[in-house]
Amino acid sequence: MEVPSLAHNITSPMSPCEGMLKNLSLDAIQLCEREGNKSQDSGIVEMEELPVPQNIKISSITCDSFKICWDTEPRVKERITHYFIDLNKKENKNSNKFKHKDVPTKLVAKAVPLPMTVRGHWFLSPRTEYTVAVQTASKQSDGDYAVSEWSEIIEFCTADYSSVHLTQLLEKAEVIAGRMLRFSVFYRNHNKEYFDQAREHQNNRMLPSVKDNSGSHGSPISGKLEGIFFSCNTEFNTGKPPQDSTYGRMRFQVQAEALFNPNTNLYFADFYCMYTAYHYVILVLAPQGSPGDDFCKQRLSALDITNNRFLTCTREEGEGAGLVFHHAQDVILEVIYTEPLDLAQGTVAEISGHQLNSLSTFNAKKDPSCKTCNISVGR
Repeated sequence: MEVPSLAHNITSPMSPCEGMLKNLSLDAIQLCEREGNKSQDSGIVEMEELPVPQNIKISSITCDSFKICWDTEPRVKERITHYFIDLNKKENKNSNKFKHKDVPTKLVAKAVPLPMTVRGHWFLSPRTEYTVAVQTASKQSDGDYAVSEWSEIIEFCTADYSSVHLTQLLEKAEVIAGRMLRFSVFYRNHNKEYFDQAREHQNNRMLPSVKDNSGSHGSPISGKLEGIFFSCNTEFNTGKPPQDSTYGRMRFQVQAEALFNPNTNLYFADFYCMYTAYHYVILVLAPQGSPGDDFCKQRLSALDITNNRFLTCTREEGEGAGLVFHHAQDVILEVIYTEPLDLAQGTVAEISGHQLNSLSTFNAKKDPSCKTCNISVGR
């Protein structure tokens, strides 16, 4: 059952809004400030005979929905007309974190067979810890409610974006990707200390590290996938990498074929912006059969390396022909390579441009109001 909208200034679950919601079990929403176990809602009286929900179970958790069920005494089931579900973010169980104070956290649902599905991106976000408690209620002839005491408080965490949600992001990113430009190298900007560490303590190799929390909140790679970030965007007028840098004045540069070739799988991972006109697409390059490839196969959308809107590897025809590479012009590509890489495979040199720290995407938060890169699920 899905909550279709946030209802404001509702004094009863049987408000005029109910006429529009006759096919739904979550038929209205009320704000509830819950103190202890007793309900303080206006027009609600306590009735000890109503059972307190016991043995609450949360299952089938997605990025913006979950199923809930509990044990109820059979002898009083017919007296229960509604369920009150108090849902709060775990970081502060007793405060409403929404922008407007009249946006509620209590869901009022008609009594339906359990388990019951609670769904709504208006109040559920991916990868977020929540607490939930339940009351059973019986609507009286005068419109008031008799309620049980609150159940125990249960904690759970919502999930990452599913493959369906990632496909929606992918389709949005494809719309603005722009025409394809030719490139020949991947590059990684960093400070001198980073490359010194690789030479002296990592056997001359750059090692994968865990992806940070930048981008979409529901991204299935954040905090899980290990890799090395590379760029490949070029300047329109030169066809070469820009001389400015976001992450340091030293640049490792490697021929594109070393990372991207017919033995590499390509995956779409995310699409986001940071309150600016720039949009970022995160792609993953994983050698076939590698641990990173196994991770991505289960969670990400695979792309045809020869035919997609972001990053392609094709073979030229004719004698002596080699691989040709193109990248999308109108998005900034962040490419994650999932394996260690020896510095001997490329070159490290200082760039001549400026260091643009303000463009860093480290732990950057996605703009939840952008219509270009958001989808209709929990942000």
